Parts: sequence; C-alpha cells; structure tokens
Amino acid sequence: MTSDEVLILDDATIAAYLERIGAEPPKRPDLDALRHLHERHVMSVPFESIDYHLGKEIYYKDERVVDKIVHQRRGGGCGEINTAFLYLLQSLGYDVTAHHARVWIGGELNAPYNHFMMTVVIDGAMWIVDVGFGKGSRFPVLLDAAEPQPDPHGRFSTRRVSDKATDVLCNGKPQYQFYEGPLSMADFEQVVWWYRTSPDSMLLQNMFCSLPLENGWVILKDDKLTITTGKESRTEVLADDAEILTAYEKWFGVKLDARPTPSPYLKDRVRMAFEEK
Repeated sequence: MTSDEVLILDDATIAAYLERIGAEPPKRPDLDALRHLHERHVMSVPFESIDYHLGKEIYYKDERVVDKIVHQRRGGGCGEINTAFLYLLQSLGYDVTAHHARVWIGGELNAPYNHFMMTVVIDGAMWIVDVGFGKGSRFPVLLDAAEPQPDPHGRFSTRRVSDKATDVLCNGKPQYQFYEGPLSMADFEQVVWWYRTSPDSMLLQNMFCSLPLENGWVILKDDKLTITTGKESRTEVLADDAEILTAYEKWFGVKLDARPTPSPYLKDRVRMAFEEK
C-alpha cells in the first residue's frame, strides 16, 4: 500500500476490534501474536455476501469497513474482511503488504484480480495472511516452506509459478494465485465495482454467510443451512423468514431487520433443485 493509504486505528478502536474477535492484546508484533489474531479473526468474522444482494455500497479503504466489522459485528467479502484486518495489523506494528490475487475455479484461474489478500514479514520470513477467503487456512501460511503445513482446515502449501506469482494450495489443490507487487486501494476499486454489478459476479450469484466451527463449518445460503461437524454434514431448508433471521443471529452473530432479498443473478436455487431430487 502507498504511504497515504496507511490507516492507524486509535486505541479505543483497537480495543473494540480485539473484543470483537475475542483476541488478547498482543505484547509485540511477533509470529505468536499474528497466529492468535489470525485464528480469532477467521473463527469470529463471517465470510458473507449479504450487502451485495442488498445493493449497499461496499467500503474497504477507510474507517467505514472497520465500523462494519467491529461495531456492526458483520462480515463481508475478501476486500472488506482482509482490509479491516490489514488496518488492525498496521496499527499493531506489523509489516503488512496487500496483494491482488486470482481464484482457481474448476481447474482454471478465474477473472483477473478477483481476490485481495496480504503478506506479513516477521524476522525476515514472509507469511501469507488471508482471513477473507472462505475456506482458507485458520493460521498464517509460510511462503516457500519446504513441506506442506498442517492446519485445522487442511494441509497448506505454496508453489512459485514465476518470479512474481505464487499459487496457494490446500491439500494439493490450488486455491488462488497472488502477485508479488503491492496493491493500491485505487487498483481494487474496479474489482469491487465488478462484484457489485456483473451478472457473472460470484458474490451476486451466491448469497451466503459462512463461518468455521471448531471441528467443522456452518454455511447459510439464502434459506439453506448446512452444518458440517467432522465427517458428518446435515442440511435443512429453513421454513420462513423468522427461521432465517434466527439462523443468521444464532450461527453468525448477524442481526438483520429483514430477510435479505437475493439478487436476480442468484444461481443457488437452480443447484438446490437438482440436489434435492
């Protein structure tokens, strides 16, 4: 990020942020503290696309994204969750760099620059920090480690594909490819605009709210709630708006005044029709 894009949070906001994710105040910006902050963020802040379906403005380059995550106790897409975390890490003294990335879908790299993530340098080692990928790692991932790194969410590794690009893999399957050059927030504006407006936007085609459990995952897609614990998974279609709003609050801590209306580009209902046959 450029020098004018560095946002340092005040002490009260830092304290509120740490309370939001249930994290202990770090004594110093070291790896142990980063692992703790990363885990608590992943386990506390849902990856969700609700505001994209509500047509709301998506903030990611000033204090408003921190307000959404911390004070409104919401989640968001990668650009919101990772940006808010970047501001927290900057404020705690970490050496953070934001990066563009492209997501692997169906064995192919999807549209250019459709993911936002970070790296943090500690004692000369570079760590991949990404709390906004959905089913990403619970802890930071060491770049260029010799062996896959065990994590509660899988075995994570990296693969250099050029001097400027690196794949991040989970259990041998590539998740996304990120690029070495630092990202400017202005460069990310077109990505957010595309996600908010394009019929091909994954965030408009899927209305979801997702959060890891200690030994599983919970995902709400419109009215379809799936809870996975260990190797067992159960899915139910919620009966009405009241059940949906209750599920948002119970599982994700998200309080909504009314059930979100899916965008006209939603594709989940088509898939559900086939899954339920």
